[in-house]
Amino acid sequence: MLGRLEGKACLVTGCASGIGAAIAARFASEGGRVVCVDCDGDNLVRQVEKITADGGEALACVADVSERSDVDDAVDRCVKTFGSIDVLVNNAGINIPGVFHEVDDATIDRTLGVNLKGPIYACQAAIPHMLGHGRGSIVNISSVNGVVAEPLLTIYAASKGGMVMLSRGIALDYAKRGIRCNVICPGWVDTPINYPHAEMMGGLETVYATIDSFQPIGRPGTPEEIANVALFLASDEASFMTGSVVLADGGMTAH
Repeated sequence: MLGRLEGKACLVTGCASGIGAAIAARFASEGGRVVCVDCDGDNLVRQVEKITADGGEALACVADVSERSDVDDAVDRCVKTFGSIDVLVNNAGINIPGVFHEVDDATIDRTLGVNLKGPIYACQAAIPHMLGHGRGSIVNISSVNGVVAEPLLTIYAASKGGMVMLSRGIALDYAKRGIRCNVICPGWVDTPINYPHAEMMGGLETVYATIDSFQPIGRPGTPEEIANVALFLASDEASFMTGSVVLADGGMTAH
């Protein structure tokens, strides 16, 4: 099937690399008109150039999702450019591992600001526009650590667990008003966000050599695999799904 998002206005955060870049590209390939948001302007522009070179429709919007005004501006730009916001993907995230009692306030504030407050701001900005059109799909990208804890990731896990409950709450609040909200919890995916954690586990090479000890599929996921799940949830094919927590984790939580 092609054109599953044909003509739909989509806003995706965290598009400069990794899962967000893959989601933006996948949405554009299915006819979505994508506003790509990230605070890394240089890499963001490169990703948008790739999308447009492949025939997709996308524009870059440099913004820090932890700042409400930046998020409001990004949503306004989507609406002014494309006439609506039909799909919102809250993907932007950071992971700063550390021993819990040693984590400083700056790390706590930054982690919660990007991973939890950012999606709150984006949903609050987008939902009034979605209500005006009587439709909308919100896809939040949490983490397997939103449902299971892991050493050295307590603050990160707290932010991602909050994202799971945020998604379920929004789903209930708007279930009868045409807005769906679902959340994806990826396992270990080969993206830069995981590299600092890998260093604390003995290095990326060590992690991948032993990955079947915690991810039964025996390999890291790819950003494109998560993008495929996001595409399904964003599309009308998932019209009966809201409040769902989708584990795309290579079997990690099946233990």
